[in-house]
Amino acid sequence: MSAFSGLTGFVLRRAVGALATLFALSVIVYVVFYAAPGDVAQITCGPRCSPEQVHQVAQQLRLDDPLHVRYWHFLQGIVAGHDYSTGTSVEHCPAPCLGVSYQSGRQVMDIITAKLPVSLSLVSGAMVLWLVLGVGTGVLSAWRRGRISERVLTAVTLAGTATPVFVIGLVLMIVVCGEFQWLPFPQYVSLTDDPEQWAWNLVLPWLSLALIEAATFARLTRAAMLETLAEDHIRTFRAYGVGERSVVGRHALRGALAPVIALNANNLGSAVGGAVLTETLFGLPGIGQELVHAVDVVDLPVVVGMVLIVGFFVVVANTVADVLFAVADRRVVLA
Repeated sequence: MSAFSGLTGFVLRRAVGALATLFALSVIVYVVFYAAPGDVAQITCGPRCSPEQVHQVAQQLRLDDPLHVRYWHFLQGIVAGHDYSTGTSVEHCPAPCLGVSYQSGRQVMDIITAKLPVSLSLVSGAMVLWLVLGVGTGVLSAWRRGRISERVLTAVTLAGTATPVFVIGLVLMIVVCGEFQWLPFPQYVSLTDDPEQWAWNLVLPWLSLALIEAATFARLTRAAMLETLAEDHIRTFRAYGVGERSVVGRHALRGALAPVIALNANNLGSAVGGAVLTETLFGLPGIGQELVHAVDVVDLPVVVGMVLIVGFFVVVANTVADVLFAVADRRVVLA
């Protein structure tokens, strides 16, 4: 079996596994939200709905059908889309159709599509920062083990891990925007409208989210680096006179990146929907803020759609991490 065919088979297996995980996630989410005890139609429609509106929602959700038939209709909407009645007309919900918000009358996917660029802007920029700061600090701590600088860095990362994100965000706004007035208070600007203002207005949200994650990455990188530096092949490189910087930067770091990639994949996926505090604190109209609003007004279709989208990002991010493992270390393919 060639290396290419082995890698291709590995990617296909991981893709099938990701699809199976997404299917299981959709089943669990549907059962939890739409098969729970209580009047699902009344909860979904909202407290202000009339009996006629509640009856219409019950018909759209097919609550008179068996559970497996209702789920199959829900899954068909995601895969192929479906038509639904508004009472006066029939509208088409294209795939992936996650339902309709009975609070706003908008399709759930349209709501998510409008909010998703904000969350992706926040998470992608913060990811770059937390990787640079976290991995750099972890490598430096392992390299300077036992010295004062290593102890200072360890104390800083512990403090960062223990500090809530809203505290860091508030301190940054008070100091940077209020005390020294280096930056205006953040106000989201679309990347397509003004790239420069987009970046400047996201500096503080990026830092707030990244400093928390960077502390975790620093501790993980330090532990992985210390373990790798103790291995036999590292001692062999040193015995042959390879420079310390080359040993640490080229050989030890490469062996320590596997857990970093795994953690980053998980954090990247979950941070899309998990940056609720950061988005709320800085007034960013993203997925997290929309999820809080949907829960507050009991907009059940939006909540279900958000949960599925966040789960999708987590599964895809971890699948990509597995493929990167296989590309970096072909032994994973044979495992």
